[in-house]
Amino acid sequence: MLRRRSDFFVFLDSSFSTISEKEEEKEEPLSPYEEYLQVLLQMKMTSADQFDNLEKHTQWGIEFVEKYTKFVKERSEIEINYAKQIRNLSKKYQPKKNSREEEESKYTFCRAFLTTLNELNDYAGQHEVIAENLTAQIISELSRYLQELKSERKSHFHDGRKAQQHIESSWKQLESCKRRFERDCKEADRAQQYFEKMDADINVTKADVEKARQQAQMRHQMAADSKGDYSSYLQKFNQEQNEHYYTIIPNIFQKLQDMEEKRIERLGVCMKTFADVDRQVLPIVGKCLDGMTKASESIEPKSDSKQVVEAYKSGFEPPGDVEFEDYGQAMKRTASESSLSNSREVKEKSTSKSKGKLWPFIKNKNKGSGPEDFSHLPPEQRRKKLQGKIDELNKDIQKEMDQRDALTKMKDVYVKNPQMGDPASVDPRLSEIGQNIEKLQFEVQKFEGWLAEVEERMPSKSDTHRRSGVYETQNSTTVSNNCAQDRERPLSSPDGSYTEEQNSETQVKANPNPTPPTNPTSTTPEFDDEFDDEETLPTIGTCKALYPFEGHNEGTISVVEGELLYVIEEDKGDGWTRVRRNEDEEGYVPTSYIEVFLETNAKGAMTYI
Repeated sequence: MLRRRSDFFVFLDSSFSTISEKEEEKEEPLSPYEEYLQVLLQMKMTSADQFDNLEKHTQWGIEFVEKYTKFVKERSEIEINYAKQIRNLSKKYQPKKNSREEEESKYTFCRAFLTTLNELNDYAGQHEVIAENLTAQIISELSRYLQELKSERKSHFHDGRKAQQHIESSWKQLESCKRRFERDCKEADRAQQYFEKMDADINVTKADVEKARQQAQMRHQMAADSKGDYSSYLQKFNQEQNEHYYTIIPNIFQKLQDMEEKRIERLGVCMKTFADVDRQVLPIVGKCLDGMTKASESIEPKSDSKQVVEAYKSGFEPPGDVEFEDYGQAMKRTASESSLSNSREVKEKSTSKSKGKLWPFIKNKNKGSGPEDFSHLPPEQRRKKLQGKIDELNKDIQKEMDQRDALTKMKDVYVKNPQMGDPASVDPRLSEIGQNIEKLQFEVQKFEGWLAEVEERMPSKSDTHRRSGVYETQNSTTVSNNCAQDRERPLSSPDGSYTEEQNSETQVKANPNPTPPTNPTSTTPEFDDEFDDEETLPTIGTCKALYPFEGHNEGTISVVEGELLYVIEEDKGDGWTRVRRNEDEEGYVPTSYIEVFLETNAKGAMTYI
């Protein structure tokens, strides 16, 4: 029978061959002692030593698989942590959801950076894929295989030890038979010698000789029986020993060799998979890097610089020459209330005029959102803001109309099919939407009026077709109270920014039931402290506060509803009246916030309500 030999145990075959050759060369039978030494040597070489060596080697192989599994697991954890850090980095630098994001999206370099962040996020996802594949294709497989490998190894060594114990037990029984045979032979020899001695002695009786002869015969029979038992068991032991060393042990060794080869082959497959997992994501990683490169190539410096110019273009005309102000003329005039008033008016006019001309050097102190009509902005920027607000309101109107159309269709369905719903249940929502549309349309008209005003005052009037009859400028203008407060502003605004010049002859006729502006504190002017060094102005009338006014900006004064104050300077068409509470507290308040009662002898003799 042909048997595949293991390279792992070639020395075992050579030892068996050597023993067989020696047995063939010896013609004389071995003595029992020599036979015992030979069997003992074979058992020691093939069973004890080799099983110990194999046990150590296979245990080391299992430990190596465990070490490689741990290596792959740590690599997977590194990939997961790396992907997490990359995602956090991408998230950290993503633009925030605010108006600033809309401004940044205009620039090509900002869009390129956003694309890079998105591609980097996808790049991190590929490292997560690597970690998942390493876990599924290597770590899980090796963990399951390790359990099978340990179980198989334990089974093979259990069979080997069992076979070893069986052959050792047979050897002990053979030894017992051999010792009994040896003992019986010695007893037979002694009995035979005793019989011969008794038979030669003439003084011994015939009965004693017969007794010695029978004893010798019995011992010889016992020796013959022991010999037969020993011979029979020796033949059986030799068969078992031959089967043990030529069939059972080689089969066990062969199974261990196959197990070892499978372990090595499995490790090779896992190492190849380790490389393939990285190779599989390379195309997608390459696409991510190509996306980053394409984004960097899309940056256009000239386009971005044009965006900056367009964003901050003011629309102002260059300032004209500064006029000479002759303060010597004021010294020649007589000191009177009218002269002081005229001098103050001239000073305010010249100051406002110079401030209007030096617009590039004015510092904006108002860091808030500004008034509703964006009058704190330069003309061009104001026009853009107003146009954007109008577009936004039109979108809201369209949404409300779409909702109204949907509800109308639903109501029609309810009318045709009452079992589906009550048509009257839709009416409150339709009424609410109708009111919302009216409010939004009113807001659109208001902002369109401000837009028409801005376009009239801009040097280049290219969009005159957008003007409507909502807002008309005349010497005597009637303006709705919700936008007059913001449009009719003093030339020097609270934030020191640009304000449009108003016709000194324009007057505001307030609503009999005025409504306070949406944000009066943001539209209050920042007055110069020119009057601080002047003489105390005389009282020209009284007024009553219709609404509370905070008066946060410099030059204004806070009032509470129902408070009575003295009027020291009437409204000059800018929407502000100068009042006094006591000798130390005076300032400006919105004219629409008070009810003014001028004295009959005061200039103008008018009552503002």
